[in-house]
Amino acid sequence: MKKAIRVLCGVAVAAAMLGSAQAQTPSKKLVVYCPHPLVFIEPIVKKFEAETGIRAEVVAAGTGELLKRVEAETSNPLADVMWGGSMSTLEPSRKFFETYRTPEESGFFDNLKNTDGRVTAFTQIPSVIMVNTKLIGNIKVEGYQDVLNPALKGKIAFADPSKSSSSFEHLINMLYAMGKGDPDKGWSYVEALAKNLDGKLLSGSSAVYKGVADGEYTVGLTFEEGAATYVKSKAPVKIVYMNEGVISQTDGSAIIKGAKNLENAKKFIDFLSSKETQTMIATQLNRRSVRKDAPATDGLAPMASIKLIKGNDEVVNKSKRLWLEKFKDIYTSQ
Repeated sequence: MKKAIRVLCGVAVAAAMLGSAQAQTPSKKLVVYCPHPLVFIEPIVKKFEAETGIRAEVVAAGTGELLKRVEAETSNPLADVMWGGSMSTLEPSRKFFETYRTPEESGFFDNLKNTDGRVTAFTQIPSVIMVNTKLIGNIKVEGYQDVLNPALKGKIAFADPSKSSSSFEHLINMLYAMGKGDPDKGWSYVEALAKNLDGKLLSGSSAVYKGVADGEYTVGLTFEEGAATYVKSKAPVKIVYMNEGVISQTDGSAIIKGAKNLENAKKFIDFLSSKETQTMIATQLNRRSVRKDAPATDGLAPMASIKLIKGNDEVVNKSKRLWLEKFKDIYTSQ
């Protein structure tokens, strides 16, 4: 299981139990659970602290692990905000979140506005394939089907979808793309992929893009920002948008029910949703904004150039547990 890390004032340190942190003044404190990469977390947290004077502590770990904590801590919440995780991953946990609608939503794209007042959209994240250009040689990778090339057996980075929201989004994406709109018909592809993983299933999202960038794996199934950060740093990698179709999911943020620092949590949601922060995300941190008035993200393919497809959110939400169990059965039977 991915070890939790705490980010305090933008500096990563080893995680400790949060009990002692609860003793500090609530009006100047905020505790956040977050699965985002540290390089993404730090500049946003620093800016929030500088603008508000609130001391933010971020416990970073995999989405699945953090949501389990939220559920286990319902009688005594140790965090105030869940910041990150795809909407599909957060959906089953909505009952653990407070109702809050930020006034900043007036600037959001209409289809990304809060539907029930519990989860606020944060960024748009297409699923992508990340390719190590030094290792790929003459192997063509333009989509999911190409990942089944026998030459890539054991060289594919993919995380356990029960622990990684980006991997669960890829599972959804491949079921709909390879099933041509019918997820029930996409499982034959999942079975073939499981064989080509050759027993290698990673524990978290970061292990995928780091593994490809470091040359441990030739290709990885990841999310756009994770790959784009390495592309911009001139690492030997490239981004491939699956020619069978790409689902661009939204991730979200939510206030945890019973939050001890409720007003500060609201300020944090407002801050994440503001035009200024969303502009920084688009221009500096390689993510696509949810706001109509934020600029396009530099260096990323225009959405119009990507073959976008959609899943059925209602089907996905109802099927999540079943799909995760089915993936586990397929993987462990190889």
